[in-house]
Amino acid sequence: MLSYGKNVLLTTNPKNIKKAYISSSLKDKNIINFLEKNHIHYELLPTKVLNSKCHENHQGVLFIREDYNYYPLEELYDEQFLIILDHLEDPHNFGAILRTCEASGIKGIIIPKDRSVSVNETVMKTSVGTAELLKICKVTNIIDTIKKLKKHGFFIYGSQMDGTDYNNCSYSDKKVLIVGNEGKGIHQSVLQNCDEILKVPMKGQVNSLNVSVATALLIYKMEDL
Repeated sequence: MLSYGKNVLLTTNPKNIKKAYISSSLKDKNIINFLEKNHIHYELLPTKVLNSKCHENHQGVLFIREDYNYYPLEELYDEQFLIILDHLEDPHNFGAILRTCEASGIKGIIIPKDRSVSVNETVMKTSVGTAELLKICKVTNIIDTIKKLKKHGFFIYGSQMDGTDYNNCSYSDKKVLIVGNEGKGIHQSVLQNCDEILKVPMKGQVNSLNVSVATALLIYKMEDL
């Protein structure tokens, strides 16, 4: 996987980095020190060459890393708070949610294998490399996963515009928050398997929020942070 960005490089496990390409005009000594300390092969190249390899804001840092190694569901059973993303599509939203999860102490995120965004270079950059620090799991079926999580003591909360005001709910110590697709929301069959449906209260004329913003608000409310 081609990844880019200073912070993404510095938060990546050095063992997963195969090679780096650094702009010859980069003045950040921390990057070179990190590469040399960890014995990572790198090349100094003109910025225009890096631009031809990556059209995003790479900050003068490109590197080839191993693809993300997803975790099995069983490794998430001991967590206290999990996030399920029901067929999210936008990698920027995914990356932003991962960043919020890491900042709030949530380690486990579950995504479906099909028709969903995966961990890619955009997700890595948007999450500022925090995807590397989380346990992301891919599952075949979200409903089957919910049933397994319930057997391990998790209480399941869904997020929907017509749910209960999140200020009027009490929250289980062991919980799962499910957020839906940017356009369609949570699938009805998934909602039917939730224990409670929540909404973020809205006072203005806008009746919805970006999914990553709504997820952040819900996480911090449910964790009382």
